[in-house]
Amino acid sequence: MPRIGPLEIVIILVIILVIFGVGRLPEVGGGIGKGLREFRSQLKGDGSDDSDDETTESKT
Repeated sequence: MPRIGPLEIVIILVIILVIFGVGRLPEVGGGIGKGLREFRSQLKGDGSDDSDDETTESKT
């Protein structure tokens, strides 16, 4: 499996910078972070989404 070196990481970061621009980078980073947190919570099986659904159903 090929390894990613420092030069490849720099090239990827420059491409991301060109595509999204400086102003949207924090927005994109926050979205990626939120997605990773949700993914990890689903892998752990926290079930926080299920409890939210039950409370909204009982209110109606």
